Amino acid sequence: MTTATASREEPAWYTPSDLPAEIAGSADPIHGGLGVGAPGKVGLLELDLASRGSVTRLTRQYQRAPLHIYRPIYLDPALPGMPFIFVQQAGDGLVQGDRYRVDVDCGPGASVHLTTQAATNVFVARQDFATQLVNLQAGDDALVEYLPDPVVPFRGSRLFQRVELTAAASSTVIVGETLLPGRVAHGETDAYDLYWSELEARRPDGTQLCADVLRLGALAGAPPRSIGLLDGHEVLSTLWVLTRQLPARELVVSLREALIDQPGVLAGASELPNGCGAAVRLLASSSRPARAAMRAAWNAARLAVIGVPAPDLRKG
Repeated sequence: MTTATASREEPAWYTPSDLPAEIAGSADPIHGGLGVGAPGKVGLLELDLASRGSVTRLTRQYQRAPLHIYRPIYLDPALPGMPFIFVQQAGDGLVQGDRYRVDVDCGPGASVHLTTQAATNVFVARQDFATQLVNLQAGDDALVEYLPDPVVPFRGSRLFQRVELTAAASSTVIVGETLLPGRVAHGETDAYDLYWSELEARRPDGTQLCADVLRLGALAGAPPRSIGLLDGHEVLSTLWVLTRQLPARELVVSLREALIDQPGVLAGASELPNGCGAAVRLLASSSRPARAAMRAAWNAARLAVIGVPAPDLRKG
């Protein structure tokens, strides 16, 4: 968790206070480079969105390099009032000592689709690690989609990321995550030190709905290619759909039907705890079938929950 009373200038604002020992123990003062907290190392992005008639507008924006966005665009013919926001970062990716935090507040009746402009590269970390915190709030009857491009962990990289969702009971939140094996052409397949990813969802009153933790890499004692983990597959993807617009069991059926004929993937869909929705987890032989399967699941979730298909973002 981050400290709510901290200011943007304090490390407690952009660094988790309860880092796992596997990653906290890898922190050393960085010599010969920019230290944690230096300009360009702390990326902050804060967005507030509100419903204005039939259109959702961005009402407040704060950004600090290397994170930034351009003007929201409206590209979904089925949901013409929904803005699509592409989060971008200066440079080629996350390096040791980088601390990113993204806060998005989608107000009652508003909608937003958040994604990235490109995959997130994570570079080698010899003395420290990188973190990425994403806090999403969905008000009553809001629709929030957070579907970033894949994470590409390079040899020796260490990344801790956490997504925290605060979702009103009448809202719908769709979140996706994809992990690639690294720079395969450079012989770096699953050669990262640590990839630690957490997701936690709560109601506005603090009631926990669900939580998920993914730990992979040498520092976690979990070789990705071992039986019971990736078992020889290249790509791991997850899609969470938090909604009470239909029974979770019906959502699971829709997701399974969409995934059953997807080539090159092993996929499963199951109900989330507390009747809050459903989740998909899939393994793929490469990025192409993983991308196709994730799109099929996203499309099925949209059709089941809000009755409209997923638009073509023309990625990949």
